[in-house]
Amino acid sequence: MNFRAVRAIYMFEMARTWRTVLQSIVSPVISTSLYFVVFGAAIGSRITSVEGVSYGTFIVPGLVMLSVLTQSIANASFGIYFPKFTGTIYELLSAPVSYIEVVLGYVGAAATKSIVLGLIILATAGLFVPLHILHPWWMLTFLVLTAVTFSLFGFIIGIWADGFEKLQAIPLLVVTPLTFLGGSFYSVSMLPSGWRTITLLNPVVYLISGFRWSFYEISDVSIVWSVTITLTFLAICMATVWWIFKTGYKLKN
Repeated sequence: MNFRAVRAIYMFEMARTWRTVLQSIVSPVISTSLYFVVFGAAIGSRITSVEGVSYGTFIVPGLVMLSVLTQSIANASFGIYFPKFTGTIYELLSAPVSYIEVVLGYVGAAATKSIVLGLIILATAGLFVPLHILHPWWMLTFLVLTAVTFSLFGFIIGIWADGFEKLQAIPLLVVTPLTFLGGSFYSVSMLPSGWRTITLLNPVVYLISGFRWSFYEISDVSIVWSVTITLTFLAICMATVWWIFKTGYKLKN
């Protein structure tokens, strides 16, 4: 394992974050604060509690997951797409660096940025509502698993995309709607039975449900299912990345 190569890629990507701190950190935190103001004031006044938890407190895990999902994909996809766009990807491919080291560098940096952002948003949420994390280690486990999984997914999108339009298509048209419809701002049990069945086909439901369970021990699905779905998606992403580097898909042509 060439740890110097991993460290070089990792530090380069992390340095880009500090150069764009307004976009990478400040903007998501402000957006989340606006969610608290709008949803907490408008909807919170009508929905006093959900499953024994005040509405403002209930939406905290969903807001954290919303930010972690979107930022993991955005950081990882742009991180690998930009070298393709400028042509410097060929220098990386010709260097004595294995694909595992490349993935560790890019995905590790993207996941780190998302985890830091998630913790900052969690601290920001504490300024608006009282927070009680019943299972902090489970909370961190879900946070890390989600950040790594969707950073890998973003890495795949960055390699697949051959233009900035494609780079934004899946996050905007697929991931964001699935996140909003995945129980970020409501409990699945509040839906009619037909919609509840359709909603349970959304994999994001299992991520948010497991993460919320670590806070309040309330969930829409079993914690076992949440962990299983998350690990399954992680395995699919890892297998896809392995196939991309094995075949050279979108890299060698």
